[in-house]
Amino acid sequence: MKNIDIKFNSISMDELSSFDKDYLSNTKNAIVRHALTKNDISSVVYDAKNEGDMNFDFSVEVKTLPVCNQKQSGRCWIFAACNVLREKIAKELNLENFEISQNYIAFYDKLEKSNYLLSSIIDLIKNSPDERVLMHLLVNGVSDGGQWDMFTNIVKKYGIVPKNVMKETKQSSGTRESNILINSLIRQFAANAQKLYEEGKEKEIPQLKENVLFKIYSLLLNSFGVPPKKFDFEYTDKDGKYEIIKDFTPKTFFDRFVGDSIDEYVSIINSPTKDKPYYKAYTIEYLNNVIEGKPITHLNLPMDRVKELIIEQLKNGEIVWFGSDVSNYRDRELGIWDDLSYDYMSAFGFDIKFSKEKMLDYHESCMNHAMVLTGVNLKEGVPNRWKIENSWGSESGNKGYYMMSGNWFDSYVYQAVINKKYLTEDEKKALTKPLIKLSPWDPMGTLAD
Repeated sequence: MKNIDIKFNSISMDELSSFDKDYLSNTKNAIVRHALTKNDISSVVYDAKNEGDMNFDFSVEVKTLPVCNQKQSGRCWIFAACNVLREKIAKELNLENFEISQNYIAFYDKLEKSNYLLSSIIDLIKNSPDERVLMHLLVNGVSDGGQWDMFTNIVKKYGIVPKNVMKETKQSSGTRESNILINSLIRQFAANAQKLYEEGKEKEIPQLKENVLFKIYSLLLNSFGVPPKKFDFEYTDKDGKYEIIKDFTPKTFFDRFVGDSIDEYVSIINSPTKDKPYYKAYTIEYLNNVIEGKPITHLNLPMDRVKELIIEQLKNGEIVWFGSDVSNYRDRELGIWDDLSYDYMSAFGFDIKFSKEKMLDYHESCMNHAMVLTGVNLKEGVPNRWKIENSWGSESGNKGYYMMSGNWFDSYVYQAVINKKYLTEDEKKALTKPLIKLSPWDPMGTLAD
C-alpha cells in the first residue's frame, strides 16, 4: 500500500479570513442564516416539488388493524413482528382489533440477551477490555433493539400471549433506566470474571454468572411484571359474538395460532458492498439472543429483486416486516420519508447523500428501525411510493401510517422478511450453505429499535 505523507495543519488566521470573505460575498447566506434563527434546518430546506407523488393512495394495499405504540422504548422490531402475526390471528378469529403482548416478548428477549452476552464475555475471558470484539460487546451491551430471527427464537421458545394477559408497565414502555442497570451488572461481571480468571479461579465464574443472571431476572420481574404461565383467552369478534378458550399456556397459544409457519420466513437484505456478494447468506459473530436458537441469517439480494419479492408478498395479501434507516429526510408530522423533498444544496451548497455502498462502508447509514409494509403504488409497473404501518402511535403521520418514496426506499431500506415460497430454488439453496460470518460491528448486524 502506498504511504501518504499527511501533515496536520492548524487553521490559520489567513484561512479564516478567506472563509469569511467567501461567506459574506454570497448574499444567500444571510437569507439562510436569518431563516435558521427561528426554524429547523429540515423546515428551511423542505422542497414541495415532490408533494404531487406523495399521497396516501396505493394500487396494492393490505388493510390492517389499528397502529400500536412502542412509546419510549426501542422495541420496534417486536411491534412490527407482532403486527405480522396478529393479522393472521385476527383474520382467523374475525377480530376487529387485537394485539400480542410486546412486553411478554421483550421480557424474555432481555433475559436471553443478557445470558448470551454474559456467555460471550466468558468466551472472550482471555481478552483485555480494549480488545476490539470484547470492547464492542461491552460498549453496546444489552439494548431494546433486535432482528427478525431474534423474534423467532423468543416466540418459538417461550410462546406468545394476548396483550391483555401481560400488559405494559411504566418500565416496559420506557426502558432507559432498566437498560442502564442491566448493563452495569454485566460490565461489573466482566470485571469480576476476568479478575477470577487472572487469579486462576475460573471454576468460580459459572456461579458468578448465575448470580448475575438471577439479579437481572429479578430486575425484569420487578420492571416488566411476572409473565403468565397459564391463561384463558377471551374475545368478542366483529359480529359481537363472545368466545372463551380456556387453559392456554404461552407455548400452546403460539402453537395453536402460529406454530411452524414462522419457520417459513427468512431475512433478505440489500447490502451493495464489495465484501458481500449477492445470492449468498451471512451471519454476524456474537450477535443473537437465544444461545440454542437459529443464528441471525441474511440472504443478500440486489435491490430490484428485494422489491420484486416484497411486491409479490403484498399482492398476495400479506404484510412485510422490513428494516430501514429513518434518520434522514423525514417529516414525522406528515409521516413521509422522501429524500427529493429536502434541498440541502440550494441552502448550503452541499448534499448529505452519497452511494448506498459508501454510506454503509463509511458508517453514514445503516438499518435502525423496523416497521411493516402494507402497500405500494405501482406507476407503469414501477413502485413510486410505499405505505408503512409504524409503531409510534396514531398521533403522528397519517393516523400512525407513514409513507416513503421509491427513491428513498432504494437508498435507505436494507432488510425485509419474506416467505420462502417466493424465493427461487437457487435463492433457497443459498440459505442451506454454510453462513459467511461477518464481524460483530458489520452494518448488517445493527439492531432495529
